[in-house]
Amino acid sequence: MTKNFKWNKKDLLGLEYLSAEEITHILDTAESFKEVTTRDIKKVPALRGKTAANLFYEPSTRTRGSFEIAEKRLSCDVVNMDMKASSITKGETLIDTGKNLEALKIDIFVIRHSNPGAPNILARNVSASIINAGDGFHEHPTQALLDLFTIREKLGKIKGKNVSIIGDITHSRVARSNIWGLKKLGANVTICAPKIILPKFAKEFGVKVTDKIDVALKDADAINVLRMQFERDIADAFPSKEEYFNQYGISEERLKKAKKNIVVMHPGPINRGIEMSSEVADGKNSVILEQVTNGIAIRMAVLYLVAGVKNKVSS
Repeated sequence: MTKNFKWNKKDLLGLEYLSAEEITHILDTAESFKEVTTRDIKKVPALRGKTAANLFYEPSTRTRGSFEIAEKRLSCDVVNMDMKASSITKGETLIDTGKNLEALKIDIFVIRHSNPGAPNILARNVSASIINAGDGFHEHPTQALLDLFTIREKLGKIKGKNVSIIGDITHSRVARSNIWGLKKLGANVTICAPKIILPKFAKEFGVKVTDKIDVALKDADAINVLRMQFERDIADAFPSKEEYFNQYGISEERLKKAKKNIVVMHPGPINRGIEMSSEVADGKNSVILEQVTNGIAIRMAVLYLVAGVKNKVSS
């Protein structure tokens, strides 16, 4: 547990902006909230009287549902905004939307947006707390935090562990946030993708880069397999999705060459038979559903921490 540590940020905008101590404090706080999910009555009064608005400008199932459950388990009042039916269709700007909602005494905004940096813009223009639920190809901090929490839970620690991130890293906000977090907590990170979609920025992160799946699997203690976003400009990189699976998909046969207790992760949604086989997704090494469960504890921790700072700022 982080001793004598005081959280002092009213927003969570990305892991790039956090120290190792701050990340660890979130993980430690989430441990205590995970216990709440095991109770018969899964609710605590930590944010009673507070109101959170969920602003999802992009579709979401896991993240939006996880935040709403986390908010309600903290006894927070919740407003789910249908952004497709909001005043943005009439030309209202993000800043004006934020200021108008803040006038309704919203304490916390959870925002997903297609434009990188949108949460940062909102944070500079409202006094409410802002939590980034994914912005473009930039960051997805709470997904990375739940991934870190799961790795620590399964492996006992993160420092010194070998973690490989496999798949469409170029278009992945999850990959960026994971790389920031893993590196700051002392993990050895490898990224693996076909050469044609390996990001140019990769080496700037100080990670090992390979286009060989067997290299990525060889010494890995955990692998985080990303969704291949074939709807983007990688559609022509492979003649077929089956070919991608043959070259890079995680199958039982490939997993036999890895460490016996390797941790298999995926942020979802899984494309079965493309990124990994059903046997691997549902197998003994998979912690995919545990990631989903851990996401509630992580989001409870983040909501609790930023709201606490907001209380101090307002008082």
